[in-house]
Amino acid sequence: MARLSARRRRRQGMLRWSVLSVATVFFATPLVAMLEFTTRGPGGTRTLSTWRELFDVNALASNDPELWAGIKASAGLAVLTVALMMVLLVPTMTWVRLRLPRLRRLVEFLCLLPLTIPAIVIVVGLAPVYAWVVYFLGGSSLTLTFAYTILVLPYAYRALDAGLSSIDVRTLSEAARSLGAGWGTVLVRVVLPNLRSAVLSAAFLSVALVLGEFTIASLLNRQNLQVGINLLGKRDASMSIAVSFAALALAFLLLFLLSFAGRARGPRAVGLDALAGPGVEAPAVEAPAVEEVA
Repeated sequence: MARLSARRRRRQGMLRWSVLSVATVFFATPLVAMLEFTTRGPGGTRTLSTWRELFDVNALASNDPELWAGIKASAGLAVLTVALMMVLLVPTMTWVRLRLPRLRRLVEFLCLLPLTIPAIVIVVGLAPVYAWVVYFLGGSSLTLTFAYTILVLPYAYRALDAGLSSIDVRTLSEAARSLGAGWGTVLVRVVLPNLRSAVLSAAFLSVALVLGEFTIASLLNRQNLQVGINLLGKRDASMSIAVSFAALALAFLLLFLLSFAGRARGPRAVGLDALAGPGVEAPAVEAPAVEEVA
């Protein structure tokens, strides 16, 4: 039995390494090809002129104004989308868990609904709405914040729901309320510090989605990073590939940081000691019990 078990472990290890190797080659080959293309020079030489121009802000703004406008628009959209998503989801999900648990499935269904609707259908539905948005707020690309918030709801909801499930929100809120805290204080100083990893995960996923979105911005005639890359590719393929590579690298970096932000840190109740004040003992909060699986 021991020999069979060792042989099975070796086979499983070989299978894991084989799958990892194939996946690495599959994902790395296009990236290597993109990097090779951006370093091509005249006469078969190699040059870094494209990358120097990409990281030269003044040259980029003067030579590629569409791309520079798209980069600024995507940066603003990422910040506004994350802020609006947090303002909508964190209080709503916390309140549903505390006061309206029967609505939890309904909220989950509504948040996950954008996953089932193609982007082109969302654009068709949003086009009449954006006619009024333009009327009241103007035609700025930053108005895409509302559409992008809808797109990031499924991913942000899952991240925040996992964070809320890992803490005892009801006990924490009742303990804070017993110390005289209002609901705003409970949310900002008790709930949010305990959701730090979940909030970071939701923010990273939202930024990655905003940086890679093209369909809605293009069909609504707005400017963002991907639209700028598309326009740039019609006249400077090398620069457009370099920008695409940089955007992919940033997305991979965000997902890599997400793997650290989402690590379990063990149960803890943050914020109650600060609310209790000096000389006052905060109520003890027990971590949710976790059953061991044999």
